[in-house]
Amino acid sequence: MTDATQVNPPLLRLAGVRLDGLEPVDLALAPGELVFITGPSGAGKTRLLRAVADLDPHEGDIWLEGNHCDTFVPCDWRRRVGWLPTESHWWARSAADHFAGVPDDAALRNLNLEPVLMKRPVEQLSTGERQRLALLRLMANVPRVMLLDEPTASLDNGAASRVESLIRTYVKESQGAALWVSHDAGQTGRLASRHFRMHQGRLEAGDHP
Repeated sequence: MTDATQVNPPLLRLAGVRLDGLEPVDLALAPGELVFITGPSGAGKTRLLRAVADLDPHEGDIWLEGNHCDTFVPCDWRRRVGWLPTESHWWARSAADHFAGVPDDAALRNLNLEPVLMKRPVEQLSTGERQRLALLRLMANVPRVMLLDEPTASLDNGAASRVESLIRTYVKESQGAALWVSHDAGQTGRLASRHFRMHQGRLEAGDHP
């Protein structure tokens, strides 16, 4: 179990968050932090992110900026605490149909995406293009906390570097935070403010980044 009191004042705080097969998790994220979770596949990393996003049933308490998750309507919580899965989900014909407004061309090109991609059928986009667009879709909601599940797993080195830079800049400038699941030791070492490891259902402090 990790210490929920080590960050003061916390942006996001978990106290006794528990799912079947996982020990209770106490964790706090400070503004501006990139907190990484590593560990083997099937250890429960994704399940923990889904619980924090209020997508899966769980026990325990979660607060955002001092407000308990039960005080938010679910859609508002999920805007403020936004989840980016390993494989993004799309339900309309084009990427543009998933945005309230059109992303700025500069934001698209910053991720090496041409604006014309917004109007193409989603099925014609590559996995990497969809994932980068999903990140922009998430950030369009201006989340206070991002829950990132292997956001660069499907990207080449150049695209991954652009995504890393965008997330790091967003968190720094917004004074938000990210809880980031990664299997990339190099990425963890480059970016992590703190590092935890999921091992046999227990969240443990990892090596210092």
